[in-house]
Order: sequence, then C-alpha cells, then structure tokens
Amino acid sequence: MLSITTDYVRDAGCPEPYLRRIAEAGFSHLHWCHHWRTDFVYSDPEIEQIAAWMQEYGLKLNDLHASAGVEKSWFSPREYERLAGVELVENRIRMAARLDSDVIIMHVPAEPEAADENGVFWTQLRKSLDALEPCARDRGVRIAIENLFPDNYGTLERIFSQYGPDYVGLCYDSGHANFTGVDRLEQLKDRLISVHLHDNDGSGDQHKLIFSGTIDWDWLARIMAKSAYTKCVSMELSIHLTGIDDEEVFLERAFETGMAFSRMIDAHR
Repeated sequence: MLSITTDYVRDAGCPEPYLRRIAEAGFSHLHWCHHWRTDFVYSDPEIEQIAAWMQEYGLKLNDLHASAGVEKSWFSPREYERLAGVELVENRIRMAARLDSDVIIMHVPAEPEAADENGVFWTQLRKSLDALEPCARDRGVRIAIENLFPDNYGTLERIFSQYGPDYVGLCYDSGHANFTGVDRLEQLKDRLISVHLHDNDGSGDQHKLIFSGTIDWDWLARIMAKSAYTKCVSMELSIHLTGIDDEEVFLERAFETGMAFSRMIDAHR
C-alpha cells in the first residue's frame, strides 16, 4: 500500500486525470490535498463524484488535508471568521468520512508574541477545537496538527496536553523538519497519526522525491516503526522542483522510492 498527494501537479480544477494516473502508476491510496489553502467548500455532488472516481480506479483515501481557510479561518480573532472557519473544517470532516478516511490534517499558525494577542489566539483555537469535537467524534475522524516551523512544537505539545489522542494527533512533515532544523518526532511518536513524506536539501520546502535530499530516511524509518502510525507511507510530492517533466516518469519514481521506504519501515518492526 502506498499513498501520494492529489496535487502533485496542481491543487485546483478537475482532479480526475490525476486520480487516473495515480492509479495507473500502482498507488493504492490518496492524500487529498486539493484546495487545502482556500475557502473552497465541497458540495455533496462534488464529493459523490470523487467517491465514484475513486471506486472506478480502485483508490482509497489515506487522509485529507483540510483548510485553515483564508477568510474562513478557524483561529481568527474575528468571531464571524472563526465560526465560518469551523464550518469549513466540518465540511472537510464530513468529506473525509464519506470517503472512508479517519484523519484530516490542519495547520495552526505561529503564536503571537504579544501577551494579549496570544491569549486571544488560544481562546479562539480552543473554542474551535471544542466546537469541532462532536462532529469529528460522530464521524470517527481525528484531527492531525502539522509541524510547520521551529517554534510550533510547543504549540503542538500544549494542544496535545489538552486534547486526547482519540481526537487530536500529529501530522509529521519530514520536509518541514529538515529545513527548519527542529525535529521532535521521537518525543511525539505516540501521537503520530498522519505523515507528509518528502525530501529537500535543507534550504527550503521543496517536496522532492524520497532519497533525493538530505533527510536521514533510515532514522525516520526506525522512529515510524515504533510510533502510533498505522497507515501506509504517504508522500506529499510536487513534480515542479524535481527536474522531471514527464508525469509518468515522476509517478514511477515516486512509487519506487515510496515502496523502498515502506520496506525500510517494515525492516525495523
């Protein structure tokens, strides 16, 4: 089993051609990443069409990258924007459940430095997590919070101290950890429920193929093998910075490297 992101070329427009190519390349699962940074709301007809395509191509949903929104923002200090953001996340929870997945991934921004703004930040974020919990639990969907930058591990740990692993967990992004130089996966491996696997040279977020940059993949395989993560290897890749122009070749190499890393994890179990 192996998963790849749906937006390896682009994150908007009709996804059907990419789903078909992903299936033809041998992948079994999808990381749904279309519209992850927008206020786009998926309607029932759109979700049903995606379900039909997945059934046609024999694909399953590993997890879904939900949207923190632009104007519909679940942590906004403006209450109407926060409430709209909660509705946006609920839309993604329902979509994930309909497509038979139990995890959505969310971003949480950097905490404000000013004490009064920081207090508002935490008040709004907790209100949203509290409001989303009934919807998530009713549909058997957990929220995975992603590591983004060096100082957000403190934010993650505070969230994990207030919400249990049956509701909130970690989405570990290997590329973010590599170029920020901060990695606490070892300490948080018991909260790991989602992964964004990709490589870079340490200078930025490049979403390159596994084994093409400077990440220590054997170290990561050992940690993942001992973690709470139970899903398949899931890669969040982009063709644009790989130097590969041909989609078929790109997907072939993505599949080969993903399977090689999957075997590394199995060897450490």
